[in-house]
Amino acid sequence: MTGSAPKSVTGAAPEVPRASQTPVATWAPAAPASPAATRTPSVTPLIPGPPGPLLPYPRRPQDPDERIRGWYENDLGWATVPGTPVRLIAGRRFDVLDVPAAAGHAALRRLAPGRAPVAVRGQRMWLLVAAGSAEELPGVLRWLEWGGLPLDIAAIGAGGTIEAPLPPGPPGAGLAGQGVGVRGPNPWGPDARRPEGPAQGAAVWLRPPGAGCEVEASLPTLSELSAPPTPGATGGAPDLVRLVDTVATECHRVRLRRAGAQPLAFS
Repeated sequence: MTGSAPKSVTGAAPEVPRASQTPVATWAPAAPASPAATRTPSVTPLIPGPPGPLLPYPRRPQDPDERIRGWYENDLGWATVPGTPVRLIAGRRFDVLDVPAAAGHAALRRLAPGRAPVAVRGQRMWLLVAAGSAEELPGVLRWLEWGGLPLDIAAIGAGGTIEAPLPPGPPGAGLAGQGVGVRGPNPWGPDARRPEGPAQGAAVWLRPPGAGCEVEASLPTLSELSAPPTPGATGGAPDLVRLVDTVATECHRVRLRRAGAQPLAFS
């Protein structure tokens, strides 16, 4: 047997298993994020602000006495006495001649038209005159030779008060039967209605005071005797002497009529 030359067997390295073809993820440091991405969201704190407008409470109807008081104090500048009913203080802006209403109406018809305020309350009339006239009345009556007769004329001056007449209302809201239809701003409010007619015995304006605080210029006073007439003036106030004399004459006539209407004692 012929021996064949032994094949040289080269030592081949053992086959190493091949790595998996699946890519292996490798770690790498992440890129820095942009500042906008890393910014913390801002949160606006809730800070209480000023309170918003609140619904008003229902308005309570104003007391009629307070409306009357406001008209005299704010529109005319006349002082009032605290309390109810509203009363006006005499002796500051004006004095008052308190006379029978029948005599007062007759006197006003005889006198020239004027602007001095006049009010009525029941069977009495109040003629507003200049402050200080109440002190002059007794002397004026004596000078006119009316001092010894019971004329039923009273004067209200410093320290006295009168019931505040109802402020003037819409046209036609006056005292029925006496030709009273006072006109003027409605003190009850532009949309309010004045009470229907005056209450029984309540004082009302027969000739209301004008708007503003210049009532003194329209009041009868003793100074009218010596004051020169104002050019072009019409319807001015009569002087106090003429007013007192006219009122005293009508008061005397009313007293005589009442005396004549009484039955005789022996009849």
